[in-house]
Amino acid sequence: MMRIVLIAAAFAALAACASNGPEGNPWYSQGDANYDALKAADDACKAKGGDFQLKPGGDPTHLGDYACNPKKGS
Repeated sequence: MMRIVLIAAAFAALAACASNGPEGNPWYSQGDANYDALKAADDACKAKGGDFQLKPGGDPTHLGDYACNPKKGS
């Protein structure tokens, strides 16, 4: 009986680790925020006239935690 409880607790803990982000996507769906990915996203954002920034409270290692914000005064 104790084994069943421990196995169920382990599965519950693993399920919590695989939770989705606020947009319903896993945190890793956008990929790692390496130099090349950040450069490409920043260039695309500047081409749209935006300012590429880390979201408040975002993790700088996750590309999905960055956003292209409209420049102030535009």
